[in-house]
Amino acid sequence: MSAPTSNPISGDRSAVAGVRFDTPAQDPGFDTLEPWQLNPKVALRPEPFGALLYHFGTRKLSFLKNLTVVGIVKSLADHDSAEAALLAAGVSPAQRPLYLQALTALADSGMIVPRAA
Repeated sequence: MSAPTSNPISGDRSAVAGVRFDTPAQDPGFDTLEPWQLNPKVALRPEPFGALLYHFGTRKLSFLKNLTVVGIVKSLADHDSAEAALLAAGVSPAQRPLYLQALTALADSGMIVPRAA
């Protein structure tokens, strides 16, 4: 039996559940080169700490505690790709894994969805 290649609990913040996000091709569920948008069934409410996301279909509530993530999520529909939204937000290469991790979690929970090009 082989050991996992990364341990998300060990402090490697660029990994979630053993999946690394160093390049978009490594996570087939979230492709930064594709267009994304806030799910039409999701309401985003700005708050002093960031924002609340409420999914009317699943009744799931999410908290965004980072204003840059809020800005990226709000701007996804205005950009040709998630990559363009990240670049427009000024996300540096060093910060990129954390923002990809956040966007992947939002995609996995259905808060953001692929947009028809």
